[in-house]
Amino acid sequence: MILSAPDHTGEAGGSSPLIDRRLEEEIDTLRRRMTETFIREESFTSEPVMEISRMLDVKINEYMRQICVIR
Repeated sequence: MILSAPDHTGEAGGSSPLIDRRLEEEIDTLRRRMTETFIREESFTSEPVMEISRMLDVKINEYMRQICVIR
């Protein structure tokens, strides 16, 4: 699932050209990695899952800062 900014009509769904597409892809990749790692580790609190979760938090915060700048 790729996060997307509201489009020019204010509706969510279309990525704004100002949002870095690579950042959206990184978030998507980290989500998949975290899910795969959780399945392998069978624990939400295992260190590998937590490490990916922290990286994902950083990327989501970066994404949200970009959204705030656009508005």
